Amino acid sequence: MAKTARGAGKPTLDKDLEKYHRVEEVSVRVSRSLVAPGIALIFLVLATSFAALVMLERPGAVMAIAGAALAVYMAINIGANDVTNNVGAAVGARAMTLGTALIIAAVFDTAGALIAGRDVIDTIATGIVSPDRMPSDMAYAKVMIAALLSAAIVVNIATLASAPVSTTHAIVGGVAGAGIVAAGADALHWKSIGAVVVSWITSPLFGALVAIGFLAFVKTFILYREDKLEAAKRWVPVLLAIMAGSFTTYITLVGAGQVLSITAFQALVLGGLVGLASYGGLKPLIARAAEGLENRNQSLRKLFRLPLIFAAALMSFAHGANDVSNAIGPLAGIMHALGSGVFAKPLSAPFWVLVIGALGLSVGILLYGPKLIRVVGSEITKLNPIRAYCVVMSTAITVILAAAFGLPVSSTHIAVGAVFGVGLFREWYTARSSRRRAFVTRNAGESEGDGAETAINPDGVNQSETSRRYLVRRSHLMTILAAWVVTTPASGLLSAGIYALLAAAFR
Repeated sequence: MAKTARGAGKPTLDKDLEKYHRVEEVSVRVSRSLVAPGIALIFLVLATSFAALVMLERPGAVMAIAGAALAVYMAINIGANDVTNNVGAAVGARAMTLGTALIIAAVFDTAGALIAGRDVIDTIATGIVSPDRMPSDMAYAKVMIAALLSAAIVVNIATLASAPVSTTHAIVGGVAGAGIVAAGADALHWKSIGAVVVSWITSPLFGALVAIGFLAFVKTFILYREDKLEAAKRWVPVLLAIMAGSFTTYITLVGAGQVLSITAFQALVLGGLVGLASYGGLKPLIARAAEGLENRNQSLRKLFRLPLIFAAALMSFAHGANDVSNAIGPLAGIMHALGSGVFAKPLSAPFWVLVIGALGLSVGILLYGPKLIRVVGSEITKLNPIRAYCVVMSTAITVILAAAFGLPVSSTHIAVGAVFGVGLFREWYTARSSRRRAFVTRNAGESEGDGAETAINPDGVNQSETSRRYLVRRSHLMTILAAWVVTTPASGLLSAGIYALLAAAFR
């Protein structure tokens, strides 16, 4: 029997079956990795086919259809790369799941693009290069084609490299690079380009400083107080009221301000009124919510979770309203150039152009958004609801101040700068703060009687480890900074080359 049992096995057959099993596993993994590109390609083909049906009989139809295809490709890349600005902090703080964040971002980005995205395309279509300085309308169309393709490629590469970049900087670089080759440097609006270059530096720095200011306030007046709950009852309503007022102003300027004629001052007044009303309503609510909580930081974080969800929705709406122009602005310009050739102010786009741009944003968010959401939300530094609150407040307030002074800023640079600022401030505060040191020493002394061997600070960091590790991953810092520096020049150089090829191929 033993001999029969041993002889019943087929070593060669077993090895072959194991090989087939491994091949099958690899095939499943490869097929899964091809699902997202496959869906994106199907959407791209459908959107381009629809554009062909609409524009086939119009002058310059081939160029316009190519522009529509590239606008969809650009919109997909914008959604993939920019979604983390709106929901990354909330996901990293576990205020909502990744799936919920993707749905909220897709829905509100689409709504923002469709409701308020029609009237924000002038800057990209005519604000970087003057159409009337081009050798011909066809040359202008080629500039926009080259800009769309180069910007989309640069943003796509940045997403693959896990680097959140400014899609606005990419398209501005693309338009500028091709514009110089087509009509010379005099055709460019250098003031607009200079403002973009300045925002490279000012956006992340100001975002970091505002976030640090909020976090320092929270640590000083709430987290390191003996009676945290009493401090929370006093200050959390104030913080959330500031949030409500700021986001009212933010969405008015960046979203509704594209549809209605609203000045920065009017938006600020409206935000102030909403903030005051919110404080009156939130104060008793926070007092009741704090009654059953323990006197520790983990309990206080619960008070910030729901506001973060609303903030993510509002930021997504404003992003769709503002940044869809990076995709459809060049397409609108192409259609005007090949149609009437008249660039009236404000330059508008047909509704179907808005639709393909908005849906492209959503496709990019749903298919490729998770990668950068994880990077910004959890891989740069550890976020909790309080730190995430500081990040979203920094983004909103910086955009508001920039809009009030007429300065272009990148929400990507602000949000990522705020995340780095929060992490670097925590490193400094952990090592240098006398208030924190006194608090931890006092609590450590109290815990010794309970047999505790190691003190844990209010941030949840083991005291014996604080001198041995950083709270910010430097590798991400260097990768993202490098991507920010090369985004505009890389897009410009690539666009210049693409335009030269187009000019040689289609004379």
